[in-house]
Amino acid sequence: MTPANPAMELTDAPDDEFKVDVHNGLAQSPKRIPSKYFYDARGSELFEQICEQPEYYLTRTELEVLQKNASDIAAAIGPRAVLVEYGSGAGIKTRLLLDAMSEPVGYVPVEISTSALSASVESLAEEFPDVDMLPVAADFTQPVDLPSPEQDAQRTVIFFPGSTLGNFEQRDAIGLLRTMCIEMGANGSAIVGIDLKKDTAILEAAYNDAAGVTRDFTLNLLTRINRELDGDFDLAQFEHRARYNALAGRIETHIVSRIDQTASVGGERHAFAEGEAMLVEYSCKYSQEEFASMAAKAGLRVVRTWMDPERWFAVQMLERA
Repeated sequence: MTPANPAMELTDAPDDEFKVDVHNGLAQSPKRIPSKYFYDARGSELFEQICEQPEYYLTRTELEVLQKNASDIAAAIGPRAVLVEYGSGAGIKTRLLLDAMSEPVGYVPVEISTSALSASVESLAEEFPDVDMLPVAADFTQPVDLPSPEQDAQRTVIFFPGSTLGNFEQRDAIGLLRTMCIEMGANGSAIVGIDLKKDTAILEAAYNDAAGVTRDFTLNLLTRINRELDGDFDLAQFEHRARYNALAGRIETHIVSRIDQTASVGGERHAFAEGEAMLVEYSCKYSQEEFASMAAKAGLRVVRTWMDPERWFAVQMLERA
């Protein structure tokens, strides 16, 4: 089958969602803005650069796990599956999985960044001409109607790599796992990447690289607000901060005001005190037992686990309990 033109399939999230979430987040105390808004075109580029930094072990470790176990994972998935990926990004890990799978019939990436989505799907369509490419430009945390491939699929597999599940508070993470449980169907499965708990120094270094790429990535959120929502944030007066909260088991990333100041967004003024921290991301780390408990609350069970030798990162296969 000839793949559909990726650009024809894109469906964007509501235009005003970003505006509403930013205004609501700045009105809270403490202030917070959802991390999903990092990923405009520039943010997506910076994240790809983050993945190349020596301190950022997550991507290379997960890639190592997928490369070494691709055949085993594909065998566990089975033939003629449709792959649904949340937050597809550049599609590097997707390529590994599709290449190993037996007769995959469809690929449904759900990605908020239209530019990243178009680029990855166009590339994958050339490499996998027999796979129906059905990209959806949307926020996967919200209800979305997923297209079905024209070819008959034997099962649906949700692919959620990159430890992105860790960006959600536990209640929301369980809710997302429940959504997976519904979308995979009775005989489906989910392949989920999770970052495991480890030494604090290793964790904090991953989110504070020496080259400052993660800092630029974080502060690009303010650049996006300035550009798209008529903001006037002075980036020189804000800084990136990422620290590990051992009690909560997560990296907490904030944008911190260097001085007492105000910033305008769409004509509304917002005051920032010196040292005031605005939460922009959680990156939760799990033990295998903690993740299995979360999955159980969503009606799922862990059936297979693949890890690197250092046991820093795990790729888990989930099925309905």
